[in-house]
Amino acid sequence: MITVSVLVPAYNEEATILEILGRVARQNIDGICFEVLVVDDGSRDRTVALLEENPGLYTKLIKRGFNGGKGAAVRAGLKAASGDYVLFQDADLEYDPADYGNLLRPVLEFDADIVMGSRLVAAPITRVSYFWHKVGNRLITFIFNILNNTTFTDIYSCYLLYRRELVNVDMLAADGWEQQAEILSKAVAKAQKMYEVPIRYYGRTYAEGKKIKAHHAVAVLWTIAWRRIVR
Repeated sequence: MITVSVLVPAYNEEATILEILGRVARQNIDGICFEVLVVDDGSRDRTVALLEENPGLYTKLIKRGFNGGKGAAVRAGLKAASGDYVLFQDADLEYDPADYGNLLRPVLEFDADIVMGSRLVAAPITRVSYFWHKVGNRLITFIFNILNNTTFTDIYSCYLLYRRELVNVDMLAADGWEQQAEILSKAVAKAQKMYEVPIRYYGRTYAEGKKIKAHHAVAVLWTIAWRRIVR
C-alpha cells in the first residue's frame, strides 16, 4: 500500500469544511491509503468546533493558536505527515477530491515523483473566473518553466502531489502563498518523473471567500527566482 498524506489547511471555512472532508473520505483507490491531516490556522468561526464534533472525517487535527498564513499551516501539517506522498487539499470546494484517482494514476502506473493537477489542460469542467488571475498564473508558470526547464501548465493549482522525501520541511521558510512555489522548486530539483493531469475547478469569487490577491504574485515570482539559485 502507498500512503498519501492529504493536507487540509483551513481558516474560517465553517461553510465547507465538513463537505470537503466528506468528499475526501469517499475516495477509495486500490493500493492507496489516505492519512488526512487538517490544520486549523487560528479560525475565528466554528471551523474547529465542527471538526471536533466530527473526528471520523480526518486522521489528525492540528490547531494553531493564531493565523500565521497558509504556508505556516502547511508546514505544521508537513511536520506531522508520515505518508509516502503528500497531496494538498484546500478546505473550500474549488477542487474536487473525485480527481484523486487521476492524480494518483501516474504514481500507481509510472512511479511518479510529482503529479500536478492542471485546470488548463483538457479539464472536464472549469468555472469561468477572473481574467487577471489567469494571466498572472500563466506568467508565474512560464517563468517557473524557463528557470527549471519544465513544461507545467498550471503550477498554482492546489492539487500538487509529490513524494514526501523530496522536500525537507525544516528547510522551508515561506509562510504565505509563495510557499507552493518554494515546495515545487525543491521537489523538481530532485524529482526524476513528473506528470500533469487534468482536474476540475470550481473557483470561488471574493464574495464567496476567495483569499488570494494580485499582490501575492510578487512574492511568488521572487521565491521562484530565489529557489532556482538556492535549492
